[in-house]
Amino acid sequence: MTQFGLFTAPLSLVAGERGEVTYHAGFLPAELADAYFAALRDGVDWHANRRVMYEREVDVPRLTAHFPLERLRKREAEGIRADAASALCEAAGRVSDALGAPFNSVGLNFYRDGNDSVAPHNDRLQDLVEGEPIALLSLGGTRRMLIRSKRPGEAAVPIDLEAGSLLVMSYASQLHYTHGVAKTRARVDPRISVALRVRPRD
Repeated sequence: MTQFGLFTAPLSLVAGERGEVTYHAGFLPAELADAYFAALRDGVDWHANRRVMYEREVDVPRLTAHFPLERLRKREAEGIRADAASALCEAAGRVSDALGAPFNSVGLNFYRDGNDSVAPHNDRLQDLVEGEPIALLSLGGTRRMLIRSKRPGEAAVPIDLEAGSLLVMSYASQLHYTHGVAKTRARVDPRISVALRVRPRD
């Protein structure tokens, strides 16, 4: 699934016919992860979205942004400063080189504090190229993710996503598992999730 170095020891969270999920702690050096976080925090035009839930419109509990990687590389993307675009392209290149995946899309989620979250979900399969992985690069504060099987009765798998870590989910895992980051009353530092995907081309 990956092309990491010989001495890399990823943590396997899910394995088998229903897909794979692996966690790579320290994928980025701490100093580089901090630099990427600062560049994106200050250089992205973050969006506060709203959605309909239970017949009423509510705030999405996090800030978001999305960019096609090709437009970032050409410096044609709007809503992002040049230094942040450079950081994002560099980060995406590191992940792509490690996984051997032709990522072409990046989604950003900014969790400002413990009140920000994302409900358990799987990626929309129609928005993905079959067989290609989804990679989540974590920057900033540590937040806990729960990976849940869609089969009833199976225990959830928790993983604390640390700064500089990389979570890799196979396409097949989106058929059989959900992932989410719950709200917490604990004091947590702001976190940015960089989600890299291979989307079908028009």
